[in-house]
Amino acid sequence: IQKLCDRVASSTLLDDRRDAVRALKSLSKKYRLEVGIQAMEHLIHVLQTDRSDSEIIGYALDTLYNVISNDLEEEEQEENLPKQVDDLGSQFTEIFIKQQENVTLLLTLVEEFDFHVRWPGVKLLTSLLKQQGPQVQQIILVSPMGVSRLMDLLADSREVIRNDGVLLLQQLTKSNAAIQKIVAFENAFERLLDIITEEGNSDGGIVVEDCLLLLQNLLKNNNSNQNFFKEGSYIQRMKPWFEVGDDNCGWSAQKVTNLHLMLQLVRVLVSPTNPPGATSSCQKAMFHCGLLQQLCTILMATGVPADILTETINTVSEVIRGCQMNQDYFASVNAPSNPPRPAIVVLLMSMVNERQPFVLRCAVLYCFQCFLYKNQKGQGEIVSTLLPSTIDATGNSVSAGQLLCGGLFSTDSLSNWCAAVALAHALQENATLKEQLLRVQLATSIGNPPVSLLQQCTNILSQGSKVQTRVGLLMLLCTWLSNCSIAVTHFLHNPANIPFLTGQIAENLGEEEQLVQGLCALLLGISIYYNDNSLENYRKEKLKQLIEKRIGRENFIEKLGFISKHELYSRAAQKPQPSFSSPDHMMFDHEFTKLVKELEGVISKAIYKSSEEDKKEEEVKKTLEQHDNIVTHYKKVIREQDQELEELKQTINTLTSQNEQLQATVTQQVSQIQQHKDQYNLLKVQLGKDTQHHNSHSDTFQMNGIQVEEVSKLKEELEEWK
Repeated sequence: IQKLCDRVASSTLLDDRRDAVRALKSLSKKYRLEVGIQAMEHLIHVLQTDRSDSEIIGYALDTLYNVISNDLEEEEQEENLPKQVDDLGSQFTEIFIKQQENVTLLLTLVEEFDFHVRWPGVKLLTSLLKQQGPQVQQIILVSPMGVSRLMDLLADSREVIRNDGVLLLQQLTKSNAAIQKIVAFENAFERLLDIITEEGNSDGGIVVEDCLLLLQNLLKNNNSNQNFFKEGSYIQRMKPWFEVGDDNCGWSAQKVTNLHLMLQLVRVLVSPTNPPGATSSCQKAMFHCGLLQQLCTILMATGVPADILTETINTVSEVIRGCQMNQDYFASVNAPSNPPRPAIVVLLMSMVNERQPFVLRCAVLYCFQCFLYKNQKGQGEIVSTLLPSTIDATGNSVSAGQLLCGGLFSTDSLSNWCAAVALAHALQENATLKEQLLRVQLATSIGNPPVSLLQQCTNILSQGSKVQTRVGLLMLLCTWLSNCSIAVTHFLHNPANIPFLTGQIAENLGEEEQLVQGLCALLLGISIYYNDNSLENYRKEKLKQLIEKRIGRENFIEKLGFISKHELYSRAAQKPQPSFSSPDHMMFDHEFTKLVKELEGVISKAIYKSSEEDKKEEEVKKTLEQHDNIVTHYKKVIREQDQELEELKQTINTLTSQNEQLQATVTQQVSQIQQHKDQYNLLKVQLGKDTQHHNSHSDTFQMNGIQVEEVSKLKEELEEWK
């Protein structure tokens, strides 16, 4: 190696130098360390001085690639080589990029069209980015036209260079927003979508996968690029990706991977973590171009692999979340069964079916939650299927409400939890429905009187079922009772409920039960905070005394704090999608964590308030209500006055227009009269002349006879006009 390095450094003949570099290349795989240490400088010197000879440049680039890249070592890792090789690559990369001009030189070489220079150049640059990403990105960013030059690789007609160019850009755009923007504005979306189409969309090979990964890099968490993607009408070009046939069996692993990435790309654009305005405009675009409709087709197609189906459900969820137009469309989708059933019902069947895979059930729950998110109309439709008046007596078709009730009281704790959370979402921030749900009666067993849904939930709680079931039911009850005094009164009406809650909170139980204790404390707190004192035995004051006596305030507050300290609580608080590593981790719902955050403080305050403070607060509330009533009254008066004003304005407008019409008529008539006057004067003058003429010609006396008649006629006419 030493000898070869000397030859590279000192030979005057290009052929000798070329042979020496070729020899180094052949040694560089086996003796990576030695070649790296001794030859690096000489090889860089060759790149600078021998630009005219593509062959020697190609060998030099290959040798540097072998020294710097860990790819070869990863293949040999199975033979249990020492781990130090991993560091070799990054150490050599550091040496190479210490001189920034080395990277700039490499960028110039990548511009060469010669295959033997361009291809190894691309591979070397990719390897440098893999080893020391942020530093190399910085150098490329500051070198003139650095990023733009690399974009040309996507237009190379040689597929191997184009494909490696995609891999290079993947590394280049990793977590660097500035580079992502430049790449996007250099027309990357257009080119990548073209490549995906050329390769056959989801049926394409690994190239499609690489293009999708690059698109994901460009769009994820990058609002300006997402906006650019939407404005450029690229969302419309995603629709053909999801066209599936009737027969979906036997998909290749690559097709599944591609579709997975395509679905993730849709989700990147409508993620709940994006700014609401951006998400909303993407959701609308997806509806208008038919992408949502296409996804719903996959949802209802037969033979789609389970993991694709799950991801499709998650994608549809985020495309409809909080977007009324899309939610309405989703409510109208029917499954191609006989008779056709609403897609929502078919999905809920999977959710409460314990034989379905866990991830699929989570996805359906998410879909249902997104359908109800900020959708009062949808919430009303779901709750109405539970109300006595609308239940289908024939029992032919099963409704969403019946499925949820079935899930709530089945023997499978996972179904109980999912159904409870789904029902809680139907009541979210909707006081009218919380009251309506109190009317729901359930037939428990033949011969027994029906029980209210609220009562049945508390009955199951007190039977000591699984923790998961109880947590689900407690979350439902807390959501139901919060902000709804009537529901609180119904709950307190059952004499068994308060003793059960205080009993649960007062006991000292193990780790598992602490969560249930915390939720019982929250429910009791809600029963105090939203209590309108309509039940004498359960007035706020009496309930507080009960806590003081049976549990102790400090103990109560400590138990209440168990909820937000739980690790599963903080995990659920992070994002709306329910994702749990295993079924027994399924404890908290995202929306519920918001409710806890909101109520924890106010309940703690309410517990410590004295009865005087409570009275004061009641008085303040009453005066506020009176104020509100006065304000409402005045608003009504103002509204009426507004209406009167509006009517008067309209009357004035009508009268004004009538007046204008009459004025116009008068003006017209005046001008007509003037015309007739003029005509009359003219005739008069003519008449005068004629009379003189006839006086001198007495022989034409007969004519005069006629004239006299005419004159009298004219006089009459004149009178008339006057």
